[in-house]
Amino acid sequence: MGTNEKSKDLSTDQANGFPEKITKKDLHRAWFRWWYVNEIPHNYETMIAPSFLWAMMPILKKLYKKAEDLKEAYKRHLLFFNTQCIWGGGTILGITISLEEERAKAIAEGRKEEAVTPEVINNTKVGLMGPLAGIGDAIDSGTVQYILIALALPWAQAGNPLGALIPWVAFVTITYLYGFYFVRAGYSLGRAAVAEIVSGKRIRSIIDGLSVLGTFMMGVLAASYVNVSTPLKWTISGKEFVLQQILDKILPGMLPLLVVMSVYLYFSRKGLKIIQVLMWLIVIFAVLGFIGIL
Repeated sequence: MGTNEKSKDLSTDQANGFPEKITKKDLHRAWFRWWYVNEIPHNYETMIAPSFLWAMMPILKKLYKKAEDLKEAYKRHLLFFNTQCIWGGGTILGITISLEEERAKAIAEGRKEEAVTPEVINNTKVGLMGPLAGIGDAIDSGTVQYILIALALPWAQAGNPLGALIPWVAFVTITYLYGFYFVRAGYSLGRAAVAEIVSGKRIRSIIDGLSVLGTFMMGVLAASYVNVSTPLKWTISGKEFVLQQILDKILPGMLPLLVVMSVYLYFSRKGLKIIQVLMWLIVIFAVLGFIGIL
């Protein structure tokens, strides 16, 4: 069969309502659109559903050739949706494209009763958006971001603009790349993608490594930038004892460590109440400074 005949058959299929093939370029376009407008149309009624629809629009136009099917697809992706951009958005976007493609093919072949239902598509999105958002927030915002900031702090302290620029550029680049990986994994694996992404050995190793590195960097930051010392000293039998020197011999940075662990303990028991912690620290340090302990 010649090229012209293949093109004719393809055009005939599309005219009859058959979906076009989804390519890697289509997946990347959908991912870029989602990533680019993620929080722009945020609203209290549907959260970031408009962003998800905008990402899906080129895909849906390739899949549904009948106006009524396309309109129905648009409507279901305007229902309430909210998740973390990279882990949640990337994975769910890929899975949803896979489900929509499956549904479009079934409808085009006259098997609408066997097609993936709109309820299944929406329930899959809703069921995954919370758990994946929790993972994404913990890893991206709670670990990767602070590791990059910690690495750039020396430049920032020296007054080098790179200290502000590099963490932002690095974070955007890294998360964009593995976000697109999640889209492709979601599309190729379908609903099994979540188990593969969350439980896969490679991802598990990366998550564990980032957790260890993040904890290590937080320790480095606490030791380097939390500056707490005591001026207390006394004399016994003509010999002067300086409390700070004694503490440093036992464990260098003991007081900063105690402060950090106290704050951590407060957060773990009372929740992430940052303003309250700051007020308590100001009051406690002011009192201890006034009486000469700190």
